[in-house]
This record gives sequence, C-alpha cells and structure tokens, in this order.
Amino acid sequence: MYQLKKVQKLPITLEKAWEFFSSPRNLATITPPELGFDITSELPEKMYEGVMISYIVRPLLGIPTTWVTEITHVRDKEYFVDEQRIGPYKIWHHQHWFKEIPNGVEMLDIIDYELPFPMISGLFHKILVRNKLEHIFDYRQKKMIEIFGEYQD
Repeated sequence: MYQLKKVQKLPITLEKAWEFFSSPRNLATITPPELGFDITSELPEKMYEGVMISYIVRPLLGIPTTWVTEITHVRDKEYFVDEQRIGPYKIWHHQHWFKEIPNGVEMLDIIDYELPFPMISGLFHKILVRNKLEHIFDYRQKKMIEIFGEYQD
C-alpha cells in the first residue's frame, strides 16, 4: 500500500473552504485538463455520506477509464472521505481534512492507495503512478492559489 500526503494553507475561512470542496461540482475545476475529466452522474449541491459520483478520466495515453467514488464519511467543516468503488486502483481511500488556522485554513489530503497486479505494481508505481499523482495534486494546489490567493503567515 502507498500513501501520499499533501498540505495546503489558503487565506480563506474554514466555511469558504468547506463550501468549495464539499460541492462535487468543483472537482472538475481542480483537475488537470489533460486528464479529460467528465462527470457522468447526477450531482447533488452538497456531498453527503453514501453519495456515489461517477466520471470518466483519461489518466494514461488518453484511454477513457470509468471511475466511481463513494463519499463514505462526512463531518461538517472538518473532513470527508472518498473511496473508489470502480476504477484503476485496487484500493483508493482519500481523506480531506480542514482546520482553521490564523489568517486562513489548512487542508490536508491523505491518500492511501494500492495498485492492481502486485507483481508489477512496484515498478509501475515508481515509473508512472507516483509522478502522475504528484502532478495532479501540484496542479490542484496551484489552482487553489489562483482561485483564493496565496497564504501569508
């Protein structure tokens, strides 16, 4: 099993951060365009435990892949968890944590994931998957700065 952690501070209120990230409609805004992200399910205004979100993503060579995630846990203005139900990973468990800090909010993403095909997953992870995930979350952080501004200590 692999883990990726990303922390970002933004100069916005906890309420504003939660409002943005708890709306599944904003997911496309913070996803790199080259992934060809298309939501294929009806979306609620706000997420809730049990909501299933399906989409097509093209993570490798433009090949369309169906991905379905379920929001499994939600604690208002504190955290939510999405887990893959159908998709390219054997396991995908993504925690989104929010914490009020002086002059803003700190967001922590913790992604625990496992690849299929254990015999080759180590090499595939090292060559491609880890770099792709780092790129996706780096893009997300840059996009958040574009939208909300840069945090100043």
